[in-house]
Amino acid sequence: MNYELGRIKELDFLKGVLILLVISFHLVWFEQLHPDIKQVVYCFHMPGFLLISGYLMNISKSPRDFLKTLLWLAVPYVVMESGYIYMASILPINEHIAQLTPWVYLKHLFLHPLGPYWYLHAIILCGATYYYIYNNVERGMATRFILIGIAYYVFAHGFGILTFSSALYFLAGAMLRQSGMNFVAFFLPSRLSVIVFALLACFSAGPTQASLNGVLIAYFAISSLLSIYKYLPPAPRPLLLFLGRNSLPLYVFSPIFTVLCKQLVPYLKFDPTGLLFLVVSLTFCVTGSLLIAWLMDLVGISKYFFGRRALN
Repeated sequence: MNYELGRIKELDFLKGVLILLVISFHLVWFEQLHPDIKQVVYCFHMPGFLLISGYLMNISKSPRDFLKTLLWLAVPYVVMESGYIYMASILPINEHIAQLTPWVYLKHLFLHPLGPYWYLHAIILCGATYYYIYNNVERGMATRFILIGIAYYVFAHGFGILTFSSALYFLAGAMLRQSGMNFVAFFLPSRLSVIVFALLACFSAGPTQASLNGVLIAYFAISSLLSIYKYLPPAPRPLLLFLGRNSLPLYVFSPIFTVLCKQLVPYLKFDPTGLLFLVVSLTFCVTGSLLIAWLMDLVGISKYFFGRRALN
């Protein structure tokens, strides 16, 4: 979701598909209907975003400009995570907070995010660490990345404020960028990838994003999607590129609408596959999120929330 180093259409397409998958599997009833598919998708949808964010993170900026980059991730994070924490204190959800105190609020905001906004917290923490170590350690690339990896490990296992596997996907994207290798070329898009991905998805036992099978699924899922881009008909391409360019507002605002979609379940339960529910809900979530972003643009709030126009 970070666009620091310019537009790459293949990455916009990839982000467009991934954000649709993120929203789809935040629809509770749909994910409950398809737990096996959910397990496979969870191996690559957020890892894909983390890889792309690490790859596109621009650490050649001045400290002042880089802090601005982090600020415009921090503002939507603080606003939306604060709202989620408050709602968790009044709603009977799995992450319900029995008693909301200032300490509980600050603990979740700065250390242990609740709900879907953990990604922004992780990108801020990973990005700041990456920038500081890479620009202040006068050693070779390998030494710098080893130190960054150690820092991520300490954050994850020493302080419990980061998921180590997530940080490693971000780190892999950053390493790919610093190596000078093209992102698309690294993933070797081909029709063979689609076959390998399908086999891994069908025959991997309990894959997670931290397991070897999960890493292979992530690699071949991304490779498969990039191979599909080459053969994508002209009609859906502009829409997916648009969604990819605007994946941040979609990610930030879609949880508002995924919660509301629960009200649709009684009316669409007649379809046992849940596909009709998915289509209706996905349309509702995407349209609603874009509408909020457009209204924010219209009244001039986006520049204070995202640091720029939200839609482009």
